[in-house]
Amino acid sequence: MIRSLLGTALVACVLAACSRENPPPPATPTAEAPAAAAAPLSPAPAAAGATATQEGTGEAGDEQSDAGLERLAAMPAAGELPGGRWKAGVNYKPIVPAQPTDVPAGKVEVLEVFWYGCGHCYALEPFMTSWEKSKPAYIEFVRVPVMWNPVNAAHARLYYTLVALKRTDLHAKVFDEIHTRGNMLAGNDDATSRKLQLAFAKAHGISEADFLREYDGFFVNTQLQRAEDLTRRYRVDATPVVYVAGKYQTDVGLAGGQTQLTQLIDALAAHEQRR
Repeated sequence: MIRSLLGTALVACVLAACSRENPPPPATPTAEAPAAAAAPLSPAPAAAGATATQEGTGEAGDEQSDAGLERLAAMPAAGELPGGRWKAGVNYKPIVPAQPTDVPAGKVEVLEVFWYGCGHCYALEPFMTSWEKSKPAYIEFVRVPVMWNPVNAAHARLYYTLVALKRTDLHAKVFDEIHTRGNMLAGNDDATSRKLQLAFAKAHGISEADFLREYDGFFVNTQLQRAEDLTRRYRVDATPVVYVAGKYQTDVGLAGGQTQLTQLIDALAAHEQRR
């Protein structure tokens, strides 16, 4: 019965896509995809009440829209890419005022906000993984799990636990577990989420003691607070979304595809690095 309810919930999530308001167009792998391209999305069970959308209608939605227009209007000409392939307001949006980043001098932060339950994020992951291996050395790439609701928070705790354990090799496997094996790795309460995630970790060679130590540890709790702050500060309303140097926002739809997104990230980062 519970599995049936969870399955129904995730189908709603997938159909709704991964945004606060209107779903973005599907971001499916194309012929340009790297060898590790994601498998087709399959419905998986999710926590009852979970959603991949965050509603934003009425006055709140209007305020968000107005704020976006203000950000675009305030973009200084010096901050835009030189004329050519990429256009401000079309392929990327300025963030005004710019947000602070935490990278060494000479580095440019590229921050991807994602959710493990998001099919769009799953489709983009192999492109980002391939890009990460060949990106310029001055780019500091940071993944941040979105923090809209309790299910997002459960997945975020799993992500940071894997980071703490130095098992980020399992990042793609978490996506696979959810989208191809039908295991959402989150339940209706914290205890269920913990049980599901512990079983996943043990199946991949992580001891129960090590997993639980980090799962409830200082590093993970601190990173969850930071992710929540970034979700709020950047006003994230869809995933996946990429922020470059705290000054530019873009995504698959704006860039025109997954491969184009990584090319745009490089262009924005290079522009910022030269300034």
